[in-house]
Amino acid sequence: MWRQLSKTQKFVSIASASAATASFAYYMNEKSIHDNVYKRSIQLQERTSDMPNLLVRNRAFAEAIQEEEKNQNKRDFWLPPSREEMIEKLKDTQQEPYDLLIVGGGATGAGLSVDAATRGLKVAMVERDDFAAGTSSRSTKLVHGGVRYLQKAIMELDYEQYALVCEALHERKIFLDIAPHLSDELPIMLPVYKWWQIPYYWVGCKMYDIFAGREALESSYFLTRSKALEAFPMLKRDSLVGALVYYDGQHNDARMNVALAMTSACYGATIANHCEVTSLTKDEEGNVNGAKMRDTLTGDEWTVRAKGVINATGPFTDGLRKMDNAENLDIVAPSAGVHIILPNYYSPRNMGLLDPATSDGRVIFFLPWQGNTIAGTTDSPTEVTQNPMPKEDEINWILDEVSHYLSPDVKVRRSDVLAAWSGIRPLVRDPHAKNTESLVRNHMINVSENKLITIAGGKWTTYRAMAEETVDRAIEVFNLKPKEKCITEKTMLIGSKGYSSTMFIRLVQEFGMDTEVAQHLAHSYGNRAWEVASIDDATSASWPTYGKRISPNYPYIEAEIRYTVRQELACTAVDVLARRTRLAFLNAEAAYQSLPKVIEIMADELKWDEERQKQEYQGATVFLVTMGLAKEKAVQPKTEQKEKVVQPETEQK
Repeated sequence: MWRQLSKTQKFVSIASASAATASFAYYMNEKSIHDNVYKRSIQLQERTSDMPNLLVRNRAFAEAIQEEEKNQNKRDFWLPPSREEMIEKLKDTQQEPYDLLIVGGGATGAGLSVDAATRGLKVAMVERDDFAAGTSSRSTKLVHGGVRYLQKAIMELDYEQYALVCEALHERKIFLDIAPHLSDELPIMLPVYKWWQIPYYWVGCKMYDIFAGREALESSYFLTRSKALEAFPMLKRDSLVGALVYYDGQHNDARMNVALAMTSACYGATIANHCEVTSLTKDEEGNVNGAKMRDTLTGDEWTVRAKGVINATGPFTDGLRKMDNAENLDIVAPSAGVHIILPNYYSPRNMGLLDPATSDGRVIFFLPWQGNTIAGTTDSPTEVTQNPMPKEDEINWILDEVSHYLSPDVKVRRSDVLAAWSGIRPLVRDPHAKNTESLVRNHMINVSENKLITIAGGKWTTYRAMAEETVDRAIEVFNLKPKEKCITEKTMLIGSKGYSSTMFIRLVQEFGMDTEVAQHLAHSYGNRAWEVASIDDATSASWPTYGKRISPNYPYIEAEIRYTVRQELACTAVDVLARRTRLAFLNAEAAYQSLPKVIEIMADELKWDEERQKQEYQGATVFLVTMGLAKEKAVQPKTEQKEKVVQPETEQK
């Protein structure tokens, strides 16, 4: 026993000694480390004895980083030439002919200009009205593959429809990548009111995801009845069994168009709005080699020479084709699409709705957009006009269809329509097809006998692919020598570099602007929001200290008007109200009320006399009637019009 105890004591002693040794070693090691750290801290203090304390240094370092970022942003910012400088370039008869003259400044024309300019070609683009003045600003605002085409592809085993969907889904991803500030993902709900429709819609949504492949957005999913009502509280409850949700893209179409135009100018293109083609010129062999121009603002006329001319005038395609050859047959079958804007309480802020089977078989979208709700569209034959009027029966049809899906608590009223507009979709016939009456499903590129290239049809989502295909064809037809291959899949649009979804926070913190205004500037201008904010626009309030709104319920500010005049070629009040800001599309009455202030600021920037201000007021009110403004407001005594312009503050109150 004692012997065993002795062994145990010996074992304990050895263990205790080992533990003590380990503890001593650990102590000495820690002391050594502490001593070394202490010595280094003393040395560091001696070296930095003449520097401010750590807190001050950290703050100075942060400010230096911030200042460097600002300087980098300034280096990244490009100052565009003025419209006058652009016009002078077009008038220069001493220069070499342009490689391409693009007629039309909508989505297609601006996309062509970006594609050609980034390849190193010498490009000019002219637009009779303003960039996106036609169909390109009057879309459903979706960047989508086309669920209707998908249904046809599956039900009719149509490979061509399948190819259209796949191309559009590929382009959708590129669209969202190159303009992140102007586009975003949007979940869209398909409400289900019959149990057997659930597997049908579920398969369709999953096929939509599969066709997109690696470029798919968020995966589609099923919602139970309760979850569907939670996501879309305004939805009609009766007979609802659930809903499918799929994802597509949404964008700010007119601002996207302006961004494309300014991006092409950044890469060297000469662009001019309010500049119309009065006739085409031809060489000795009868081939088109330029055009005669007229500045619609000044009346000046001149001729532009080019190796090739591209007709990208959308609904007005036939007009330019007849300048080439008066005997050319019309190829455009214009179709009117009406949209309406409703207050934001008609839909959630982050969920759209699709009615795939309306009373007459058409599809209708019901989407949140720019703080309001957009509903549309119709599809009916129409005449080609500059500013088409929405028909009252089509507005009522949309309201009626919307009411079928909304709760009885939501009274759908005609008086709730804040704005309404009609856009002309240029469906086209191929003049070289055997059956010239059949419409082209996608887009069409036609080369006339006199080498006028016409690109027509298509949709917003595929503008880039259309541009690439058309420029490829132009290079072949006109024997052009580009310096680069097409790079538009990776070409970030102006304002995109460095953009993040949280950059609005810095705008709030650094400039003292309202959060809603900061978010709007970030989403509309991207990194160039800093340029907008650098323009003096102080308020007289304690908060926000920056950004005087031109309309109290919308985030558009006075500094934007000055910025768009200086750097986005805005020339008229309608340019600003409809396509630089979107106020005319969101609320025609609010745009009308803000018109005097807009004219006052533009008059200061562009040195308008009283007569020009009066013309702007009259022209803008006529335009706003086509956007849903009451007709009687477009006809006013001249004295009242003058009073509104000269004394805008009084009229606003």
